[in-house]
Amino acid sequence: MSIDMEAADRGRWLGTALLVGVVYVLVGLLFTALSGSATSRAWFFRWRLGAWVVSAVVYAGHIGYEHFRLRYSAAIAAFHVAAAVAVGGFGLALAATAHALVVPNQNLWLFALALVLWPAITALPAYVVALAGCAMLSLFPRRV
Repeated sequence: MSIDMEAADRGRWLGTALLVGVVYVLVGLLFTALSGSATSRAWFFRWRLGAWVVSAVVYAGHIGYEHFRLRYSAAIAAFHVAAAVAVGGFGLALAATAHALVVPNQNLWLFALALVLWPAITALPAYVVALAGCAMLSLFPRRV
């Protein structure tokens, strides 16, 4: 593979990871706002569950895109998916930190710590699950 092809290939997966990461942040913020307006505990739970379901669909779609469309190996596709999840975790930690700046009496150092921990805590299991998912998908033939 030439250097130009490698650069284009790297740009494609990185752009996808950033876009999917931003989608995770938007889903988290939207459903947090909706759950904050919930009038009962049951509706609060439903909005939170909805965020999980939408995020799971985005996650599965990203795995499928990396595996079937971009044709990456299981390990590389899982890394790309985990990178997107890490971007989403960082974005949500950043939003929480920004919110903490306007709310009095917050331990801001904990939010600074979250900027590092949330991406790591979310990316590690995302990698393992995506690796298993891609390994299972590799049992099926890829159509040309």
